[in-house]
Amino acid sequence: MRRGIVATALVASVALAATACGGSDSGSGKSDGPVTITWWDTSNATNEAPVYQALIKDFEKANSKIKVKYVNVPFDQAQNKFDTAAGATGAPDVLRSEVGWTPAFAKKGYFLPLDGTEALADQAKFQPSLIQQAQYDGKTYGVPLVTDTLALVYNKALFAKAGITEAPKTWDELKSDAAKIKAKTGVDGYWGSTQAYYAQSYLYGEGTDTVDAGAKKITVNSAAAKKGYGTWLSLFSGKGLHQADTTADAYAHIQDAFINGKVAAIIQGPWEITNFYGGSAFSDKANLGIATVPAGSSGKAGAPTGGHNLSVYAGSDKAHQEAALTFVNFMTSAKSQETIALKNSTLPTRDDAYSAQVKADPGIAGYQGVLAAAQPRPALPEYSSLWGPLDTELPKVAAGKESLDKGLSNAETAIAKLVPDFSK
Repeated sequence: MRRGIVATALVASVALAATACGGSDSGSGKSDGPVTITWWDTSNATNEAPVYQALIKDFEKANSKIKVKYVNVPFDQAQNKFDTAAGATGAPDVLRSEVGWTPAFAKKGYFLPLDGTEALADQAKFQPSLIQQAQYDGKTYGVPLVTDTLALVYNKALFAKAGITEAPKTWDELKSDAAKIKAKTGVDGYWGSTQAYYAQSYLYGEGTDTVDAGAKKITVNSAAAKKGYGTWLSLFSGKGLHQADTTADAYAHIQDAFINGKVAAIIQGPWEITNFYGGSAFSDKANLGIATVPAGSSGKAGAPTGGHNLSVYAGSDKAHQEAALTFVNFMTSAKSQETIALKNSTLPTRDDAYSAQVKADPGIAGYQGVLAAAQPRPALPEYSSLWGPLDTELPKVAAGKESLDKGLSNAETAIAKLVPDFSK
């Protein structure tokens, strides 16, 4: 999941409507001629999209009767645009769907079930938790393309100067290490985020979540959640702990400080690997440390699982759907995923794509090592939207503008409106 980073390409709504296929491409649905399918890709237009465009050329060479019309849609606009287009039967044949969107669009009937189709022919090769995350109501609606999770990333040199030889395993250890780093180097040891997605690990460390989907209960204001968020709040004050940044540019401020050696550790995802290497602190890639997020009082560590699936539009005609299934199978193959990983430093979703060459990238190898702590999201269509109320309240709490109790109470009230059949 990319938090705070959006694709740089600007695609006008009119252009998107014109390029959406949805089976309405006249003549292209004939079984005896080329079929043109449209793919909305939501990857970064500058850093990642060129790799996908090159793979499309390889696909078309191998599949002469299928053409792919490529459209790069800014990530922060794609969910709403697809929702609008699908409702009007003008959606693209294939969507690079963020994992949190998958159950919501499946519930609306916009995605085609892929079980037993060519797209999922290699299902056994994928990590089971990622297939689980692409499912809704017992059916699979996406094929995992790339995955991600959060990790504690740290500057090995700064830790070494402070006499610290390994990454902290608990939040209390992180506090202690931050103080040591500040005393020995003058640099803050840790800078946390006020975004709800980044605070999720504190909940998992207490064995809880914003909701208990199985019990249909809102748990964001429970005792366990308060303890988790209390720990999160405590990491904004103290020696070596950077104060909360609640500005619109907070994400960039934290990232820039880390890659340039002005803070020793942050919580971040693998989508920033290439940017890590572009900073002065990590010109030597070996200086980048990647560890599982610290554990809470439960003794267990957990981080949210993000990433993207390739999903097929249910509103396309049969010829377009068949072509789309072939395309999805190609793009999620071990060979394609290896290419994507090597070029974009993203994490493959299938074990056979982690070749020796892929694992030679210390960033990819490091994040692969923390995937065991990645926690799949429940198959709840509204789940991703639950972070919205917290993104409103947590910055106020971190800035001291309201108490933690007040912020969580407000968030609970707002979440109750999103899942009205859940109890508090």
